[in-house]
Amino acid sequence: MTPRVLREPADDARVPQMFRQRDAFFDNAKYLAIVLVAVAHAWEPLKGDSRTLEAAYMVVYAFHMPAFIVISGFFSRSFDMRADRLQRLITGVVVPYIVFETAYSLGERYFGDDPEQKISLLDPWYLTWFLIALFIWRLTTPIWKLVRWPLPLALGIAMLASATPGVGNDLDLQRVLQFLPFFVLGLCMKPEHFQMVRRRSVRILSVPVFAAAGVVGWWAVPRMNTGWFYHRDAAQELGAPWWTGPVMVLALFGCSLLLTACFFAWVPGRQMWFTALGAGTLYGYLLHGFLVKAGGYGGWYEHAWLHRPYGEILVSVLAAVAVTLLCTKPVQRVFRFAMEPKMEWAFKRDAADLARERERAREKQLQKADA
Repeated sequence: MTPRVLREPADDARVPQMFRQRDAFFDNAKYLAIVLVAVAHAWEPLKGDSRTLEAAYMVVYAFHMPAFIVISGFFSRSFDMRADRLQRLITGVVVPYIVFETAYSLGERYFGDDPEQKISLLDPWYLTWFLIALFIWRLTTPIWKLVRWPLPLALGIAMLASATPGVGNDLDLQRVLQFLPFFVLGLCMKPEHFQMVRRRSVRILSVPVFAAAGVVGWWAVPRMNTGWFYHRDAAQELGAPWWTGPVMVLALFGCSLLLTACFFAWVPGRQMWFTALGAGTLYGYLLHGFLVKAGGYGGWYEHAWLHRPYGEILVSVLAAVAVTLLCTKPVQRVFRFAMEPKMEWAFKRDAADLARERERAREKQLQKADA
C-alpha cells in the first residue's frame, strides 16, 4: 500500500488530492526524530565523562537531523514561487527565525556567559540554523526540480563547501550547504521509497547495522573529531587537510543514509499515542533549546550524580518527556503567534484569488436571482 503524504501547518508544500490525508508513519517519524534531537542535546554536557554515551551521541548525530531534513525535503516537492506558498514560507519559517534568533541571543546575553552576545540575523545561533537553512533550501527547490542530476550536484556543492573555510558564518552557509544533499534527496523521493525501507527484511537487517554503528562509534570516540557530525566547519577548521572534507562528506552521507533507512524501518506505520504530536515537532525543536540552555545557565549539570549511568538515563528520560510536552496542542496554541502568525495585514491580496472570489460572488447572485 502506498503511504499517504503528510501535510502539516509549518509545511507549505501542496500535494495532489489523493495524497492529502495525514500518514501516521511520517508523523511518527518526525516525533521520534525530534525526541532524539532533544535527548542528544541534553547529552552534550555529560558525554565527556562517558565513552559509551559519547559513542551513542555520535550514532544519533549521524542520522537524527538527516532523517528530519529528508522528510522536510519530501514535503517541499511541490514548492514553487506562488504567492500563497511564499507567504507561508515567510510566516512559518522567516518570522519564527527572527523571533527565536532574538530570544536565544538575549538569553545568552543576560543569563549565559556572554554578556556581549549580539543579535545578528545573519549569524544563526544554536538551533536557529535549521530555519535559515530550510528557508534557503525551499527557495532553491524549483532549481533542484529543474536540473537533470540534482543529488550529485548537491553532493558536489557540499564537498566543495567542506574544503572552503572562506564560506564563513554568514547565514551558517557551511552547514546549509553540507546538509543540502539530504534535503535534495527528500525532494527526489517518492512515497514508495519510504515503503521499501519499512519491509520486515530491512527491519531485521537494521539491528546488526545499529549494533555495528555503536561499536564503530565507541572505537571512534578517541580517534575522531565530533565536529564532523555537525557539518558546520570546513576540514581545515577541524585541523584536517582540505581533501578530507570531500571524503568525509561522502563517507558521512553514506553512513547517515544507511542509519536513516534503518531508523525509518522501525518507525511504526499505524496510529500511536504520539502520532498527533508529529504535527508540532517544530515547536518542540525550537522550544526545547531553552530548557537545555537553562540547565547550563543554572548549573544543573554540575551535580556529580548526573554524570553516572543512572543520572544519564534520567536526563535522557526528562529530555524526551519535555520535548513531548512541547509538541502538544496547548503549547502550540500558546506559541502560535510566533510560530504560525496569520499576518494577512502584511501581504497584498493575490489577483487570482480576488478574481475567484468575485466570480463566486457573481455566481451566488445569479443563483439567488434564478431562485
